[in-house]
Amino acid sequence: MTPGNNGEPTPNAPEGDDDVFGYLYEDGQAAGATPPSGGGGYGYPGTRSSYNQVRAVGDRRPNAYGTQAAPTYGQQVPPQQQQAYGQPNAHYAAPETQPGGAPAGPQYTPASRGSGGRGGGPNTKGLLIAAIAVVAVVAIGIAAAMLSGGGDEGDGKEAGGGSTQGETVKPSEKPTKDPADPVELPKTDAKALKLEGGTTTASDIEGAESAGGSYVAGFDKVGAQVTWTVNGIPKAGSYSLHVKYGVPGKDSNATILVNGKKQTRPLNMKNFAHAEEGDWEKGWTNTWAVVQLNKGTNAVTLTCAQSDLCGTTGANIDQMWLVEGSNG
Repeated sequence: MTPGNNGEPTPNAPEGDDDVFGYLYEDGQAAGATPPSGGGGYGYPGTRSSYNQVRAVGDRRPNAYGTQAAPTYGQQVPPQQQQAYGQPNAHYAAPETQPGGAPAGPQYTPASRGSGGRGGGPNTKGLLIAAIAVVAVVAIGIAAAMLSGGGDEGDGKEAGGGSTQGETVKPSEKPTKDPADPVELPKTDAKALKLEGGTTTASDIEGAESAGGSYVAGFDKVGAQVTWTVNGIPKAGSYSLHVKYGVPGKDSNATILVNGKKQTRPLNMKNFAHAEEGDWEKGWTNTWAVVQLNKGTNAVTLTCAQSDLCGTTGANIDQMWLVEGSNG
């Protein structure tokens, strides 16, 4: 018996040789052992079912997977050509070139992983846009809250007690007048007066301001009088009765009656224009007296009484009006 052969028969050897695995050894192959028919047996190179192939020490032929076997200790390995970065691998075939095409499912590339480039970093541009959108929404919400804040009821005034903007006058409302503003009171002229005691209207003397240059003449005898019915007096109290009159360069006066009641002082009709005696045209001037009026309607009368100068001097009456208060 030689080394490497235990004397047992090999496959396909004469009957009686029961070493059926002799073809696996180098000395068995030297003795003529052959693999079984039908594509080889277990472990023999080229069989369809082999997962590990036996070879001689130092053999660098490609194994079943097409890769080089690991070198033995002390064996020199030829340098491999280093593949340049970014260059395609000569042994690599893209999935879409294989039968059946590319595998189904999403394909990820560095661009689809974000703007990080290599390694697929976070999408900083998308995060920045999202942050700006959040800030914009918050700012809009704050502005809307500030605009609608004035609609809350219950906080009409701040702690300082100042009035709010809602207390301003609405466009449809008319602002009330200041009580300090003077009240506009009635005014009349010669044509609106009630004439009694021989008085009449005339217009032959220039200078009268009534409509058409009219004035009341004939106020030059006892019993002559004119009455003005005044409407719209806002409240009871003292008022100044103003009268425009004309005298012929001489002083005159007349009695005042309010609602039939004689006032304490007569109406002074002096020659304030300093007209020459008999000059009626230059004698036009103004005077006033304090009267006590009721609220609403009042009757104001100028009459030529027995003691008055108008009975001898005479006077012409042009206009009459009222001013609130007793200071003229």
